Amino acid sequence: MNAPKIQIRQVGKTFRSNGREVEALRQVSLDVQPNEFITFVGASGCGKSTLLRSVAGLEGLSRGEILLDGRPIDGPGVDRAMVFQHYSLYPWLTVMKNIKFCRQLKVIADGVRGDADVEAASGRADALLNLMGLTPFAEAYPNQLSGGMQQRVAIARALMPRPATLLMDEPFGALDAQTREVMHDLIRHVHALEKTTILFVTHDVEEAIYLGTRIVLMAPRPGRIDSIYEVPLPAKRHQDMKLAPEFTELKREILARIRETSGMQTDLDQLARLNA
Repeated sequence: MNAPKIQIRQVGKTFRSNGREVEALRQVSLDVQPNEFITFVGASGCGKSTLLRSVAGLEGLSRGEILLDGRPIDGPGVDRAMVFQHYSLYPWLTVMKNIKFCRQLKVIADGVRGDADVEAASGRADALLNLMGLTPFAEAYPNQLSGGMQQRVAIARALMPRPATLLMDEPFGALDAQTREVMHDLIRHVHALEKTTILFVTHDVEEAIYLGTRIVLMAPRPGRIDSIYEVPLPAKRHQDMKLAPEFTELKREILARIRETSGMQTDLDQLARLNA
């Protein structure tokens, strides 16, 4: 087995809220291999997004460490890109200019801009437009696009600098069911093509199974890893697999465990007794 791409070692995170300490993460440890697609599920408040932001370098740690290619993460870096649920596009820029924006920031930071760099950036942007099915909309503005198309732009922009790791925090949560299915197949295709390591947070267990190679189930109060599931599906997937017995059984098992770890099962049992 290759050396892990990401090593999460005994990570803890404590916030202060209203004068008291809130433990968001406790002793979280996980190894992520290169080109893995890891999905995170769990009840609200289990620390999924906090952990993802910590890998992005957007949150500091109270305890433990996170290593990327063997080096500690101490802040954001161009080797990682993050896609949020809300598209965060620049409304005054066209689709093409949104996608190129991070490249322009790098040029400004480096203080160097050559013809070869400009040509390479244009070629990369064109390729991403084609990959996302956005070529006809290159000169459109975000408010002229549907939600699904805006999220495609956000993903293309994140991929522009060829990050080795893509972090996705409920990126399809605001989309309708049909659009989500299209985006699922698109991001699976992107993963296979770009060879990117992906960490993906979702509340949708079916989404987590369809996309992931492994599923990490987190439990709340405090946030911690409860269990990890291997997904029994081939690398090449299609929507009909969601009807397969192994898919539905894994979904049932994970949903039951989420209810148990969050206390929802106790609430459901009490409600059932009241209605008996």
